[in-house]
Amino acid sequence: MYPLFKFISLVLVSIFLCSANAWSLNKDQLMSSFFSVVMIRGYNDAGGLAYGSGVVVGDNQVITNCHVLRKTKQPWVSQGEETYSVTAVKADHWHDLCLVTTFGMATKPVLIGKSTDLKKGQGVIAIGHSNGAPAPLTSAGVVKSTYDLDQGKIILSTAQFRMGASGSGLFDTEGRLIGINTFKTSGRNSFYYALPIEWLNALKNKPNETTFPVVGKALWEEEEDKKPLFLQIAIPTIKEDWKKLLDISLEWTKKENNNAEAWFELGLANERLKDLNAAETAYRRSIMLDDQNTDALLRLGFIAKSKDDKKEIKAIQEKISKINPDLLEDYYKLVGCSKTCE
Repeated sequence: MYPLFKFISLVLVSIFLCSANAWSLNKDQLMSSFFSVVMIRGYNDAGGLAYGSGVVVGDNQVITNCHVLRKTKQPWVSQGEETYSVTAVKADHWHDLCLVTTFGMATKPVLIGKSTDLKKGQGVIAIGHSNGAPAPLTSAGVVKSTYDLDQGKIILSTAQFRMGASGSGLFDTEGRLIGINTFKTSGRNSFYYALPIEWLNALKNKPNETTFPVVGKALWEEEEDKKPLFLQIAIPTIKEDWKKLLDISLEWTKKENNNAEAWFELGLANERLKDLNAAETAYRRSIMLDDQNTDALLRLGFIAKSKDDKKEIKAIQEKISKINPDLLEDYYKLVGCSKTCE
């Protein structure tokens, strides 16, 4: 690996690992994963340089987003000053995942994790070439939600990424690849989505293609009313269009009556529309389906505060402390307790 690139990368990742010492991190594995994130480049028809990110998942195999490969007829993989030709690609256009084959790249593949094992509030790390940075940049965050789709879970997290990081890796704190950072909503309070790494298994069975650019619409690029319902909630939430969120979540709970996330969103919409009784009913349904849903517990705590129900406030505190003690400080602020709720 090019010495200057390796030195700069070591400095960047070391700073991140030291600053994230509040988490229990597998620092050696995360360091290894950091060096398995690469850049995908290629010239577009106008002569400009198109770029994205990718993750090495096998010998001379790099997973990335298909939309990264849409604007170039001759892509290549780069790491520092080293470049590798792309000789073939396996494409799953709808899921927006492509597996490119290179030649002569000695980069070690990452360890593969599971999106299906993730819990709300779990720490995650995004590693990618945001803004076209020559060395990968890191961003820590937590899992906000996961959404079942095609034998995997699409991950909504607070781990930020920017243009150029499409196709980059989302890792758990053990350094295992759990998702591919793919798209985000616009604006300041963005939603950051990663596609489940489980989709790699089906991708490997796709036929090899040698023609570029890769074209085809992805699921997240559909018209708003044709997207999966869990994606339709993002814009109304950001815009605080609670009536729209109510309509979508009502449809969602009707179609997926046993989906805890759908019931949480219905509760949130009702709460923001000042219908606390309907909100409480929806939140309790969400918790019945997923007793680890701390988001719903926090909102029930707020409703209990509005009713001055000290017994319920205390009971919710005890539940949260068993699931994720790190959330207790937020809970105390929400319900107006000092260090504990008596």
